Amino acid sequence: METTIPAFAAILLGLAGLVWGADRFVSGSAGAARNLGVSPLVIGLTIVSIGTSAPEIIVSINAALKGAGQLAVGNALGSNLANIGLVLGLTAIIAPLPTQRHLLTQEGSALLVITALAGIILFDGQLRRGESLPLLLAVVPLVWLTVKYKKHHPSPEELEEGEDIPAITTSAALLWLITGLGALLASSEVLVWGATTVAREAGISELVIGLTIVAIGTSLPELAASAMSALRGHHDIAIGNIFGSNLFNLMVVMPIAGAIAPLNLGPEVFYRDFVALAIMTILLFIAVMLAQKKHTKTLGKPVGITLLALYFAYGLWLIPGAG
Repeated sequence: METTIPAFAAILLGLAGLVWGADRFVSGSAGAARNLGVSPLVIGLTIVSIGTSAPEIIVSINAALKGAGQLAVGNALGSNLANIGLVLGLTAIIAPLPTQRHLLTQEGSALLVITALAGIILFDGQLRRGESLPLLLAVVPLVWLTVKYKKHHPSPEELEEGEDIPAITTSAALLWLITGLGALLASSEVLVWGATTVAREAGISELVIGLTIVAIGTSLPELAASAMSALRGHHDIAIGNIFGSNLFNLMVVMPIAGAIAPLNLGPEVFYRDFVALAIMTILLFIAVMLAQKKHTKTLGKPVGITLLALYFAYGLWLIPGAG
Protein backbone atom coordinates (compact mmCIF):
# COMPACT_ATOMS: atom_id res chain seq x y z
CA MET A 1 0.00 0.00 0.00
CA GLU A 2 2.88 2.35 0.80
CA THR A 3 4.19 2.05 -2.75
CA THR A 4 0.75 2.03 -4.41
CA ILE A 5 -0.10 5.64 -3.49
CA PRO A 6 3.15 7.08 -4.93
CA ALA A 7 2.62 4.85 -7.98
CA PHE A 8 -0.86 6.28 -8.62
CA ALA A 9 0.60 9.77 -8.20
CA ALA A 10 3.32 8.83 -10.71
CA ILE A 11 0.65 7.71 -13.21
CA LEU A 12 -1.20 11.02 -12.91
CA LEU A 13 2.02 13.03 -13.12
CA GLY A 14 3.24 10.96 -16.06
CA LEU A 15 -0.01 11.37 -17.99
CA ALA A 16 -0.08 15.12 -17.38
CA GLY A 17 3.52 15.38 -18.51
CA LEU A 18 2.81 13.35 -21.65
CA VAL A 19 -0.09 15.59 -22.66
CA TRP A 20 1.93 18.76 -22.02
CA GLY A 21 5.04 17.37 -23.67
CA ALA A 22 3.14 16.23 -26.77
CA ASP A 23 1.62 19.69 -27.17
CA ARG A 24 5.02 21.40 -26.87
CA PHE A 25 6.67 18.83 -29.14
CA VAL A 26 4.03 19.29 -31.86
CA SER A 27 4.15 23.10 -31.60
CA GLY A 28 7.95 23.15 -31.82
CA SER A 29 8.15 20.63 -34.65
CA ALA A 30 5.39 22.31 -36.65
CA GLY A 31 6.89 25.78 -36.10
CA ALA A 32 10.36 24.65 -37.17
CA ALA A 33 8.98 22.88 -40.26
CA ARG A 34 6.99 25.95 -41.24
CA ASN A 35 10.09 28.14 -40.94
CA LEU A 36 11.93 25.70 -43.20
CA GLY A 37 9.29 26.21 -45.89
CA VAL A 38 7.19 23.08 -45.42
CA SER A 39 3.57 23.76 -46.39
CA PRO A 40 1.01 23.99 -43.57
CA LEU A 41 -1.05 21.21 -45.19
CA VAL A 42 1.89 18.79 -45.16
CA ILE A 43 2.72 19.75 -41.56
CA GLY A 44 -0.86 19.07 -40.51
CA LEU A 45 -0.90 15.69 -42.26
CA THR A 46 2.44 14.52 -40.87
CA ILE A 47 3.92 16.29 -37.83
CA VAL A 48 0.63 17.20 -36.16
CA SER A 49 -0.98 13.82 -36.89
CA ILE A 50 2.01 11.81 -35.72
CA GLY A 51 2.59 14.16 -32.79
CA THR A 52 -0.79 13.39 -31.22
CA SER A 53 0.33 9.74 -31.08
CA ALA A 54 3.68 10.67 -29.52
CA PRO A 55 2.59 9.74 -25.96
CA GLU A 56 1.60 6.22 -27.05
CA ILE A 57 4.79 5.78 -29.10
CA ILE A 58 7.14 6.91 -26.32
CA VAL A 59 5.31 4.84 -23.68
CA SER A 60 5.44 1.77 -25.94
CA ILE A 61 9.21 2.09 -26.44
CA ASN A 62 9.84 2.67 -22.74
CA ALA A 63 7.59 -0.21 -21.66
CA ALA A 64 9.20 -2.64 -24.12
CA LEU A 65 12.71 -1.67 -23.00
CA LYS A 66 11.70 -2.31 -19.38
CA GLY A 67 10.21 -5.74 -20.12
CA ALA A 68 6.62 -4.51 -19.83
CA GLY A 69 5.62 -5.21 -23.42
CA GLN A 70 2.09 -6.24 -22.52
CA LEU A 71 1.51 -2.74 -21.18
CA ALA A 72 2.59 -1.40 -24.58
CA VAL A 73 0.23 -3.70 -26.49
CA GLY A 74 -2.59 -2.85 -24.09
CA ASN A 75 -1.84 0.84 -24.63
CA ALA A 76 -2.11 0.48 -28.43
CA LEU A 77 -5.34 -1.53 -28.47
CA GLY A 78 -6.84 0.36 -25.54
CA SER A 79 -6.07 3.74 -27.12
CA ASN A 80 -7.89 2.71 -30.29
CA LEU A 81 -10.89 1.59 -28.28
CA ALA A 82 -10.82 4.83 -26.29
CA ASN A 83 -10.48 6.89 -29.48
CA ILE A 84 -13.61 5.36 -31.00
CA GLY A 85 -15.77 4.80 -27.93
CA LEU A 86 -14.73 7.65 -25.66
CA VAL A 87 -13.23 10.37 -27.87
CA LEU A 88 -15.45 10.05 -30.93
CA GLY A 89 -18.45 9.15 -28.81
CA LEU A 90 -18.13 12.31 -26.70
CA THR A 91 -17.31 14.44 -29.76
CA ALA A 92 -20.46 13.27 -31.59
CA ILE A 93 -22.51 14.12 -28.51
CA ILE A 94 -20.98 17.62 -28.39
CA ALA A 95 -21.78 18.38 -32.03
CA PRO A 96 -23.09 16.46 -35.08
CA LEU A 97 -20.16 15.30 -37.17
CA PRO A 98 -20.65 15.63 -40.95
CA THR A 99 -18.94 12.83 -42.85
CA GLN A 100 -17.12 12.91 -46.18
CA ARG A 101 -16.95 10.06 -48.68
CA HIS A 102 -13.15 9.95 -48.53
CA LEU A 103 -13.45 8.71 -44.93
CA LEU A 104 -14.81 5.49 -46.42
CA THR A 105 -12.68 5.19 -49.54
CA GLN A 106 -9.38 6.27 -47.99
CA GLU A 107 -8.87 6.53 -44.21
CA GLY A 108 -11.62 4.10 -43.24
CA SER A 109 -10.67 1.46 -45.78
CA ALA A 110 -7.00 1.67 -44.76
CA LEU A 111 -7.96 1.30 -41.09
CA LEU A 112 -10.08 -1.80 -41.83
CA VAL A 113 -7.20 -3.42 -43.71
CA ILE A 114 -4.63 -2.63 -41.01
CA THR A 115 -7.02 -3.77 -38.26
CA ALA A 116 -7.51 -7.09 -40.06
CA LEU A 117 -3.73 -7.45 -40.46
CA ALA A 118 -3.23 -6.74 -36.75
CA GLY A 119 -5.78 -9.47 -35.99
CA ILE A 120 -3.86 -11.98 -38.11
CA ILE A 121 -0.66 -11.08 -36.27
CA LEU A 122 -2.25 -11.37 -32.80
CA PHE A 123 -4.30 -14.52 -33.50
CA ASP A 124 -1.58 -16.96 -32.40
CA GLY A 125 -0.81 -15.03 -29.21
CA GLN A 126 2.61 -13.95 -30.46
CA LEU A 127 3.99 -10.56 -31.45
CA ARG A 128 7.17 -11.43 -33.31
CA ARG A 129 9.92 -9.18 -34.61
CA GLY A 130 9.45 -10.53 -38.14
CA GLU A 131 5.79 -9.46 -38.08
CA SER A 132 6.36 -6.14 -36.35
CA LEU A 133 9.11 -4.68 -38.55
CA PRO A 134 7.19 -4.89 -41.88
CA LEU A 135 4.19 -3.19 -40.23
CA LEU A 136 6.47 -0.41 -38.95
CA LEU A 137 8.12 0.06 -42.34
CA ALA A 138 4.73 0.22 -44.08
CA VAL A 139 4.06 3.55 -42.34
CA VAL A 140 6.55 5.34 -44.59
CA PRO A 141 4.82 4.65 -47.96
CA LEU A 142 1.40 5.16 -46.35
CA VAL A 143 2.32 8.66 -45.12
CA TRP A 144 3.99 9.46 -48.47
CA LEU A 145 0.91 8.38 -50.46
CA THR A 146 -1.40 10.32 -48.12
CA VAL A 147 0.61 13.52 -48.43
CA LYS A 148 0.91 13.13 -52.21
CA TYR A 149 -2.84 12.64 -52.61
CA LYS A 150 -3.89 15.38 -50.18
CA LYS A 151 -1.58 17.93 -51.81
CA HIS A 152 -3.56 17.48 -55.02
CA HIS A 153 -6.96 16.96 -53.39
CA PRO A 154 -6.97 19.04 -50.18
CA SER A 155 -10.20 19.65 -48.33
CA PRO A 156 -11.01 23.23 -47.18
CA GLU A 157 -11.01 22.11 -43.55
CA GLU A 158 -7.56 20.52 -43.85
CA LEU A 159 -6.19 23.69 -45.41
CA GLU A 160 -7.74 25.83 -42.67
CA GLU A 161 -6.45 23.51 -39.95
CA GLY A 162 -2.95 23.74 -41.39
CA GLU A 163 -3.09 27.53 -41.43
CA ASP A 164 -3.79 27.47 -37.67
CA ILE A 165 -0.18 26.44 -36.97
CA PRO A 166 1.29 29.30 -34.92
CA ALA A 167 4.13 31.37 -36.38
CA ILE A 168 7.12 31.30 -33.99
CA THR A 169 10.82 31.95 -34.38
CA THR A 170 13.11 29.04 -35.23
CA SER A 171 14.95 29.34 -31.91
CA ALA A 172 11.67 29.25 -29.97
CA ALA A 173 10.48 26.31 -32.08
CA LEU A 174 13.64 24.34 -31.36
CA LEU A 175 13.36 25.15 -27.65
CA TRP A 176 9.80 23.85 -27.54
CA LEU A 177 10.72 20.79 -29.60
CA ILE A 178 13.56 19.83 -27.25
CA THR A 179 11.54 20.68 -24.13
CA GLY A 180 8.55 18.70 -25.37
CA LEU A 181 10.65 15.66 -26.27
CA GLY A 182 12.36 15.79 -22.89
CA ALA A 183 9.00 15.99 -21.12
CA LEU A 184 7.71 13.03 -23.16
CA LEU A 185 10.73 10.89 -22.28
CA ALA A 186 10.71 11.78 -18.58
CA SER A 187 6.93 11.45 -18.25
CA SER A 188 6.89 8.05 -19.96
CA GLU A 189 9.56 6.85 -17.52
CA VAL A 190 7.44 7.99 -14.57
CA LEU A 191 4.22 6.59 -16.07
CA VAL A 192 5.64 3.15 -16.87
CA TRP A 193 7.10 2.86 -13.35
CA GLY A 194 3.78 3.88 -11.79
CA ALA A 195 1.70 1.58 -14.00
CA THR A 196 3.89 -1.49 -13.48
CA THR A 197 4.06 -0.85 -9.72
CA VAL A 198 0.27 -0.55 -9.43
CA ALA A 199 -0.16 -3.72 -11.49
CA ARG A 200 2.29 -5.63 -9.28
CA GLU A 201 0.93 -4.35 -5.95
CA ALA A 202 -2.78 -4.62 -6.84
CA GLY A 203 -2.49 -7.96 -8.63
CA ILE A 204 -3.78 -6.47 -11.90
CA SER A 205 -2.15 -7.46 -15.15
CA GLU A 206 0.01 -4.91 -16.98
CA LEU A 207 -2.20 -5.59 -20.01
CA VAL A 208 -5.34 -4.35 -18.22
CA ILE A 209 -3.52 -1.29 -16.85
CA GLY A 210 -2.39 -0.50 -20.39
CA LEU A 211 -5.89 -1.04 -21.79
CA THR A 212 -7.51 1.32 -19.28
CA ILE A 213 -5.60 3.93 -17.28
CA VAL A 214 -2.65 4.34 -19.65
CA ALA A 215 -4.76 4.12 -22.83
CA ILE A 216 -7.28 6.72 -21.69
CA GLY A 217 -4.53 9.03 -20.48
CA THR A 218 -2.52 8.84 -23.68
CA SER A 219 -5.72 9.42 -25.70
CA LEU A 220 -6.24 12.84 -24.09
CA PRO A 221 -4.47 14.68 -26.97
CA GLU A 222 -6.89 13.07 -29.44
CA LEU A 223 -9.83 14.00 -27.21
CA ALA A 224 -8.67 17.61 -27.01
CA ALA A 225 -7.92 17.82 -30.75
CA SER A 226 -11.22 16.24 -31.80
CA ALA A 227 -13.38 18.20 -29.35
CA MET A 228 -11.77 21.50 -30.35
CA SER A 229 -12.11 20.65 -34.04
CA ALA A 230 -15.79 19.88 -33.56
CA LEU A 231 -16.45 23.05 -31.55
CA ARG A 232 -14.65 25.15 -34.18
CA GLY A 233 -16.66 23.52 -36.96
CA HIS A 234 -13.81 21.42 -38.39
CA HIS A 235 -15.99 18.32 -38.25
CA ASP A 236 -14.19 16.34 -40.93
CA ILE A 237 -10.89 16.83 -39.09
CA ALA A 238 -12.44 15.46 -35.87
CA ILE A 239 -13.24 12.08 -37.45
CA GLY A 240 -10.06 12.08 -39.53
CA ASN A 241 -8.00 12.53 -36.34
CA ILE A 242 -9.44 9.29 -34.96
CA PHE A 243 -8.81 7.27 -38.12
CA GLY A 244 -5.26 8.61 -38.39
CA SER A 245 -4.42 8.04 -34.73
CA ASN A 246 -5.77 4.48 -34.80
CA LEU A 247 -3.72 3.69 -37.88
CA PHE A 248 -0.54 4.95 -36.17
CA ASN A 249 -1.33 2.96 -33.03
CA LEU A 250 -1.62 -0.31 -34.98
CA MET A 251 1.25 0.40 -37.36
CA VAL A 252 3.72 2.02 -34.94
CA VAL A 253 2.79 1.80 -31.24
CA MET A 254 1.99 -1.93 -31.14
CA PRO A 255 4.74 -3.23 -33.48
CA ILE A 256 7.44 -1.12 -31.79
CA ALA A 257 6.98 -3.28 -28.70
CA GLY A 258 7.28 -6.47 -30.77
CA ALA A 259 10.29 -5.16 -32.69
CA ILE A 260 12.17 -4.30 -29.48
CA ALA A 261 11.21 -7.39 -27.46
CA PRO A 262 9.05 -10.15 -29.06
CA LEU A 263 6.08 -11.00 -26.86
CA ASN A 264 4.05 -14.00 -25.78
CA LEU A 265 0.51 -12.74 -25.26
CA GLY A 266 -2.42 -14.44 -23.56
CA PRO A 267 -5.44 -15.56 -25.62
CA GLU A 268 -7.51 -12.71 -24.13
CA VAL A 269 -5.53 -10.20 -26.21
CA PHE A 270 -7.10 -11.55 -29.38
CA TYR A 271 -10.43 -13.00 -28.20
CA ARG A 272 -11.35 -10.13 -25.89
CA ASP A 273 -9.39 -6.99 -26.72
CA PHE A 274 -8.83 -7.32 -30.46
CA VAL A 275 -12.35 -8.65 -31.06
CA ALA A 276 -13.79 -5.67 -29.16
CA LEU A 277 -11.62 -3.32 -31.23
CA ALA A 278 -12.62 -5.00 -34.51
CA ILE A 279 -16.31 -4.72 -33.63
CA MET A 280 -16.00 -1.02 -32.72
CA THR A 281 -13.99 -0.27 -35.88
CA ILE A 282 -16.49 -2.05 -38.15
CA LEU A 283 -19.43 -0.33 -36.42
CA LEU A 284 -17.79 3.06 -36.92
CA PHE A 285 -17.22 2.30 -40.60
CA ILE A 286 -20.86 1.22 -40.99
CA ALA A 287 -22.05 4.36 -39.14
CA VAL A 288 -20.08 6.58 -41.55
CA MET A 289 -21.41 4.57 -44.52
CA LEU A 290 -25.02 4.95 -43.34
CA ALA A 291 -24.45 8.64 -42.62
CA GLN A 292 -23.46 9.12 -46.27
CA LYS A 293 -26.92 7.93 -47.29
CA LYS A 294 -28.70 10.46 -45.06
CA HIS A 295 -29.60 13.98 -46.14
CA THR A 296 -27.49 15.51 -43.36
CA LYS A 297 -24.59 13.02 -43.77
CA THR A 298 -23.80 13.36 -40.05
CA LEU A 299 -22.91 11.23 -37.06
CA GLY A 300 -25.20 12.55 -34.34
CA LYS A 301 -25.93 11.97 -30.66
CA PRO A 302 -27.44 8.47 -31.13
CA VAL A 303 -24.16 7.26 -32.67
CA GLY A 304 -22.14 9.04 -29.97
CA ILE A 305 -24.22 7.54 -27.16
CA THR A 306 -23.99 4.07 -28.73
CA LEU A 307 -20.20 4.23 -29.07
CA LEU A 308 -19.82 5.54 -25.52
CA ALA A 309 -22.12 2.80 -24.15
CA LEU A 310 -20.16 0.09 -25.99
CA TYR A 311 -16.91 1.45 -24.59
CA PHE A 312 -18.22 1.29 -21.03
CA ALA A 313 -19.56 -2.22 -21.70
CA TYR A 314 -16.06 -3.23 -22.75
CA GLY A 315 -14.75 -1.73 -19.51
CA LEU A 316 -17.13 -3.96 -17.56
CA TRP A 317 -15.95 -6.93 -19.64
CA LEU A 318 -12.42 -6.27 -18.40
CA ILE A 319 -13.34 -6.53 -14.72
CA PRO A 320 -13.39 -10.38 -14.43
CA GLY A 321 -9.90 -10.48 -15.99
CA ALA A 322 -8.46 -7.66 -13.91
CA GLY A 323 -6.86 -9.95 -11.41
